[in-house]
Amino acid sequence: MSTMRKPESASQVTDPWEDGVPEPEFKPLTPEEALQWRATQPGLSPWRVVGVQSLVGLVAGLLAWLFTQRSAVAWSVLYGAASVVVPTALMAWGITKSALSRRMSAHVVTAFMSFVLWEGVKILLTVAMLWSAPRIVPDLNWLALVAGLVVVLKVYWFGFWIQTRRSKITVDRAS
Repeated sequence: MSTMRKPESASQVTDPWEDGVPEPEFKPLTPEEALQWRATQPGLSPWRVVGVQSLVGLVAGLLAWLFTQRSAVAWSVLYGAASVVVPTALMAWGITKSALSRRMSAHVVTAFMSFVLWEGVKILLTVAMLWSAPRIVPDLNWLALVAGLVVVLKVYWFGFWIQTRRSKITVDRAS
């Protein structure tokens, strides 16, 4: 006597990822609804991000000097911060102010390609700055450099968190 079960019919087999709750039907927004949605979404200037990154980098360098009383550590933190701020500023300029960005902003695909191009430039400049750090910063402290770099990079996440809080407050007020 066989103990194997008979295979279930195709109609009884369900997707193991399904939870039994039907998904709501997708409804595209009307142009008026899209305009209203855009009005509730706060804009974030890339120049504001660059400014906040610069400020955070300066504060991190000052704090490094205050805690260690060593200028080499402070300069290492400042150079780490600069290796994020300078490429970000170049990318912000490239995306918002350059003649290339004005030409490419007419179409979505070319605007995206402009973003990809400037992101590549940003990454290459960051790598070049980190590679040249031992030649530029006397008595370089790599740990301090990485700390400055990471602290300034976290500004992106802080900005994202602030934006989500602002949009949530705006939505709550509208309700």
